[in-house]
Amino acid sequence: MVTNKIIDTNLEHVRQWDGAESLEDGLVLSDRMTGTLFSAKPQRMNFILMALCQHGEAHYAIDTREQIVKPGDLFFVSEGHIVDHYQVSPDFKCLSIMLTTEFYHSFVLNVKNVSSLLLFSTKNPVVKLTTHEIQTYSNYYQTIREKISDTSHHYRTEVVKALLLTMFYDMSGVIWRLEQKGYKAQTRADVLFAQFIHLLDENFRCERRVCWYAHQLGISSKYLSEVVKQVSKRTPNGWIDHYVVLELRVMLKNSTKSIKQITEDLHFPNQSFLGKYFKEHVGVSPSEYRRQ
Repeated sequence: MVTNKIIDTNLEHVRQWDGAESLEDGLVLSDRMTGTLFSAKPQRMNFILMALCQHGEAHYAIDTREQIVKPGDLFFVSEGHIVDHYQVSPDFKCLSIMLTTEFYHSFVLNVKNVSSLLLFSTKNPVVKLTTHEIQTYSNYYQTIREKISDTSHHYRTEVVKALLLTMFYDMSGVIWRLEQKGYKAQTRADVLFAQFIHLLDENFRCERRVCWYAHQLGISSKYLSEVVKQVSKRTPNGWIDHYVVLELRVMLKNSTKSIKQITEDLHFPNQSFLGKYFKEHVGVSPSEYRRQ
């Protein structure tokens, strides 16, 4: 039996597309996403994709779940998910924003911004926008693209990140609208994953044991691990580390608290432990990260 090997794809080759605009190594905008984005083999996405379909259709699968994109649809693919069976019509056109998780973390202000988008896109990878929402997304896309291309602007990076943050806040209205209309998780696994993320969002600063979260949900640690991995392609420990590291990044960049105070706020045993933990996940010490 022949199986297709999963290929990792990242922004490096996307930056080479004709007409693509990029910023640093973490952000690419393109309105020419064609069949060249993915090969015939399954692709593991190593970046976040958000795109608005303007013309044509796209057919693909995310983690074996079939998706169809038509004009007026906003579609998401989060980092780590597998895209396969990618096919587009000859007239397919979309406004795509692709960014690494690292770049995303560089402008979000708190963990809740991250969790709400990731959780929503996992449950709803394709959503239909209203006429007003389509125009809003298109306006942000064009403005951000113009700012990226203005290489003479001394604060180009800061302006682009501020616009992206504003756009994510503005587009969160889509999430609210759809949730009011009943875009809820339907399967038991989706419900448990949503409950786990909610618990994590409320408790990660002081509780990092998978068994604690499993106990709160009334299930075994093994079952929680299976469900979370099935739905999100990430382990519970991976999610816990993700939240803690993001909170550390935000506190180091956006607050004047001492590392000692941050250690206490996040209930680490001591500064040394926090330093080793942070360096293991980020590659530099907290002090070095703050200086950067």
